[in-house]
Amino acid sequence: MNEFRSGFVSLLGRPNVGKSTLVNALVGTKVSITSPRPQTTRTQIRGVRTTTKSQIVLLDTPGIHKPRTLLGERCNRRSVQTLTEVDVVCLLIEANEPIGSGDKFISDLIHKVDTPRVLVVNKTDASTPSQVVEHLGSVVKKLGEFDAYLPLSAKTGDGLEALVAEFEGRIPEGPVYYPDGVVSDQAEALLVAELLREKLLAMAREELPHSIMVTAAELETDEEDEGEHDPDVMRYRVVVHVERDSQKGIVIGKGGTVIRDAGMAARLELESLFGARVYLETHVKVDKDWQRRAQSLDRLGL
Repeated sequence: MNEFRSGFVSLLGRPNVGKSTLVNALVGTKVSITSPRPQTTRTQIRGVRTTTKSQIVLLDTPGIHKPRTLLGERCNRRSVQTLTEVDVVCLLIEANEPIGSGDKFISDLIHKVDTPRVLVVNKTDASTPSQVVEHLGSVVKKLGEFDAYLPLSAKTGDGLEALVAEFEGRIPEGPVYYPDGVVSDQAEALLVAELLREKLLAMAREELPHSIMVTAAELETDEEDEGEHDPDVMRYRVVVHVERDSQKGIVIGKGGTVIRDAGMAARLELESLFGARVYLETHVKVDKDWQRRAQSLDRLGL
C-alpha cells in the first residue's frame, strides 16, 4: 500500500518565466498574481495541491535578477533562502527565449546545494518543437545536470501531470500539512491587495510597476454603524503606495477612471474566488522612495 507523500517545492527562475502561472495551474485556482511585467512577485506565495495520495506545497518565489533597489536585494535573498528549506527545487526557463546568463546564475546557485533539482522548459505553447528540442539538448552543457528535464506549458496545462509525477516521486512520505480545501496559506487581505496590484499593472504605464505597492486590511465596523452594513459583504480598506506625486495621478487616472476600473476588476475576481460579495475602499498614498528605504519595506511587510 502506497503511503501518503507530502513536501515542499520551490519554483525559481528569472523574472517573467511563468512561475506564478505554473503555481496557479498546479493548484487549480488563482493564488498568485500574474503579469507580463517582470518582477511582479515580491513575496513568497505558497500554493497547496492536495490529492488522495499527496500534498505538494509550492513556493512561488520572486524572480532572481540584478537588483537596483533594496527591495530587489530582499526579493533575491528571499528566493535563495528557499534552496535549503524545501524537498525539491524546480528551475524554470523559457522555451521561446535563449538560455542566458541569468539562467546560468540561478542554476549555479541551485547546484551549490544537495536538494533534488528538476528543470522545466516552460512556454512550449509559444515556441516551436525545434526550439524545445534545442533547449533540452543544450541544458546540461549550459546549466549543468538536473535530476529530471520536462517541457511543458503552464498556460495550457500540457505536461503538468508529468511534472506532478516527478514531484511526487521526490517528496517524502509525510503528513497532511494543510486541511483539505486549503489552496494557499496567504491571508485573504494579502490576496485582495495583490489582485488590485495585478489589475493596476495591467492598466498603468510602463514606469509604474516597480513603484506600486498595495496593502489591504479588513474594515472594522463601529457598533453604531453595524446596522448600515451587510454582514455578508467582505469589506477591505486598500491603499496603493506610490513613490512620487506624478505617479499618484497616473494611478488615479483622469476622473478617477484607472483606480475605479482596476478596483472593479479586482472586486469581481475576488467575489468569484471568495464566493461572497466584496467591497473595496481604495486610497492612493505617496510613500517617497519606499523601495529604497528599509523602514518603509519593513512597514509594508517586505
